[in-house]
Amino acid sequence: MNRDRAGRGGASLRRVVSAEEAVASIRSGERVFVQGAAATPERLLDALVARAPELEDVRIVHLHVDGRAPHLAPEVASSFRHEALFVGANARRAIAEGRAEYIPVFLSDMPSLLTRGSLPLDAAFVHVSPPDAHGFCSLGTSVDCTLAATAAAKWVIAQVNPNVPRTHGDGILHVNDIDLAVEVDDPLFESPLPEIDDVARRIGEHVAELVPNGATLQMGIGAIPCAVARALDGKRDLGIHTEMFTDVVVDLVERGIVTGARKEINRGKIVSTFLSGTRRLFEFVDDNPMIEMRPADYTNDISIIRRFRRMVAVNSAIEVDLTGQVCADSVGTRIVSGVGGQMDFIRGAAVAEDGRAVIALPSTAKGGTVSRLVPTLTPGAGVVTTRAHVELVATEYGVADLHGKSIPARARALIAIAHPAFRDQLGAAMSTLHGR
Repeated sequence: MNRDRAGRGGASLRRVVSAEEAVASIRSGERVFVQGAAATPERLLDALVARAPELEDVRIVHLHVDGRAPHLAPEVASSFRHEALFVGANARRAIAEGRAEYIPVFLSDMPSLLTRGSLPLDAAFVHVSPPDAHGFCSLGTSVDCTLAATAAAKWVIAQVNPNVPRTHGDGILHVNDIDLAVEVDDPLFESPLPEIDDVARRIGEHVAELVPNGATLQMGIGAIPCAVARALDGKRDLGIHTEMFTDVVVDLVERGIVTGARKEINRGKIVSTFLSGTRRLFEFVDDNPMIEMRPADYTNDISIIRRFRRMVAVNSAIEVDLTGQVCADSVGTRIVSGVGGQMDFIRGAAVAEDGRAVIALPSTAKGGTVSRLVPTLTPGAGVVTTRAHVELVATEYGVADLHGKSIPARARALIAIAHPAFRDQLGAAMSTLHGR
């Protein structure tokens, strides 16, 4: 370990080595944090996985990584065991087959999970920009719990890449905090925007009606957040305070809809903890003073979120039962996602003055054959957001306001926005379970 956090001297990287040399110090039984999403340091992961025959039970921790995720392959299961803070699509099979483990945790709690030693780290693999004249590298597109990981890990191993955007905010790392560096010139992983179908478009229109001028928005990834963004024409002086954003925010800025001019704090700034998108997004955030990348324990802190007077939080769900319970991380017992920041923002927006907390989802799944508004959650399904926290639920058929309503009244409101093909069935179930 070769760090001197007190001295901020030269601007040069201390030890530049090959990827193979960088990971040579990892031993069996150790735990490695890996920065994720667009910033996944794939060269380091590949080099580590190449050592699979000589390693056993190396624990790999991350939110989710883009790319091939070689550490999740069945043939290296005895060498690597993923501990998932969030389950991306490429980790679902490993979780289902017992080759990886899911840790349910709020996004706001992830940094302290690492710094307090609940998940002690031996190494952190990060993906950073080259150092500036003062010796500072940028964590670019992902600060989330990555910054905390660099403070908690015994070794920090950095993939240094000129294609990583230099983002403003808290996501900086001095060369003195990097033990080993691997220089690459690779494109970041890109995530194009999804297609918006008619269902998503109608949900987006309903949610957009809930957004007043001057509101601050939290929106995630997927077709519904994209549809909401595209339905915001005519809105003025919107702000962004979110856990992540995509290319749609670039559109909102360029259309003059997002200015941040009326945000109560971080005025004029787009605040996020990680990004996912295309090269257009990466170029937009590069050295852009409008962008502030902050750790997840800031972006997702309820005491921060509630300070925005007109906070509108939009989150998704897999299913919602007639009492308002939300499952967002599993299909029955099968884990497909994670707790993430839903509870952080739903509660933060709910207690903000004039805030609005929205759960948005299509009314059906599997080609319209299954209702996503259900009498009771599927057995084994996890309750990510409790019935007491849920206020507004939106489908393509409208918005149900559950706040202050009894269980039967909630059920009636939800049935009214269910797909018409399932309303009678849901009504009968409501009579049996909850009475009228």
